[in-house]
Amino acid sequence: MCAMAFSLEWQSADARHTDHLVARKLNLWRDILPFELEPDLIDKPVGHVARHAFAKGELIVPYQSDLCFNLSQRAFHRDLRRNNHIEPRSGRFYPRAFIGGSRGIFPEEILPFRICKASDDMICCDLNTPLADKALDVSARILDIWAAGEEHGGSCNDVAEMLTANGPGMQARWRGQPTDFWQDIPFARMAGEPDAAFYAMPRMVSHIDRTGSAQIASLYERLLPKGGRVLDLMASWESHLPAGHALGEIVGLGMNAEELAANPLFAEHRVHDLNLDPRLPYGDAEFDAVICSLSVEYLVKPFDVFAEVARVLRPGGRFIVTFSNRWFPPKAIHAWEGMHEFERPGLVMEYFLRDGAFDGLQTWSMRGLPRPADDKYADRHDNSDPVYAVWGDRT
Repeated sequence: MCAMAFSLEWQSADARHTDHLVARKLNLWRDILPFELEPDLIDKPVGHVARHAFAKGELIVPYQSDLCFNLSQRAFHRDLRRNNHIEPRSGRFYPRAFIGGSRGIFPEEILPFRICKASDDMICCDLNTPLADKALDVSARILDIWAAGEEHGGSCNDVAEMLTANGPGMQARWRGQPTDFWQDIPFARMAGEPDAAFYAMPRMVSHIDRTGSAQIASLYERLLPKGGRVLDLMASWESHLPAGHALGEIVGLGMNAEELAANPLFAEHRVHDLNLDPRLPYGDAEFDAVICSLSVEYLVKPFDVFAEVARVLRPGGRFIVTFSNRWFPPKAIHAWEGMHEFERPGLVMEYFLRDGAFDGLQTWSMRGLPRPADDKYADRHDNSDPVYAVWGDRT
């Protein structure tokens, strides 16, 4: 038995993507490793890394043109979910049950498919996995090895499927066309009370488990410039920055004065409601980097805010957005709650791409790490909170 950390790297028209998955319990005699990696993993020690660059259609089933077809708009079951009318939108993913009864698809199927295009009378549907037409670079690092005990039965895991199914690939646009996230009141929210009232009481709680926070800190350590002046956007009492960081001045902008004052990293801080006024209270090109941790889902004017971030960044300055799958439901935008986790980086990508102010775009994800044993949700969730990130550099 062993534990392995896998990395999947691929390129879309707009960005470089890296998706990490930790498999904490693999049986090398039963589970199926990619043929090209297996010889370089069997009988190897802890810490060994195997890598292979897979051509399109080599790791997974190649793209099949017959799995992309047109259906009448009537074939999409808009009212499949009770009290939740859903319209098909170009570039979006939906469970196949939404077109159940067509092309032999069962009404209970939950595998995702993509609406390539939606017109007045037709929808173009793609059942291929979104990575089917991508070259994929895979690495595997052995984390731990132990003797297997007596087993009776058990499932067989296909590692290639584990890495690529139900998520990776959804971040990218369909054939370079912008994804339509915009037609269903995307920035509406459940709670109507002003943000200032909602955030008036300080919440000195962590919005991600310690493992997830450590992953964000590690990412920031790798991506932020040494000695750089950094703006922490939509900030709180913790910034998820690494201990002993080598950054310069850190400035906080958030909604609660007490939370901001409790953050020991801030050289200065301000209370500012970006949903009321998206203009940043700083001059042009003041910062070397901007971070936004676990908060982008609350922006109701994201395009204005991203344009402002571009304004306050120096040329080449980096904007990093990180998020997970936990949020305050009353304040999250409608679009965020209604999409697959791997579509959310795609939404944030659209924010970056809108004005052409950023280049070098990348997305990053980490899943499968163990949740701390003393975490309040440890009895319900074995895995740590996943972490997703999108970043780009000011042009």
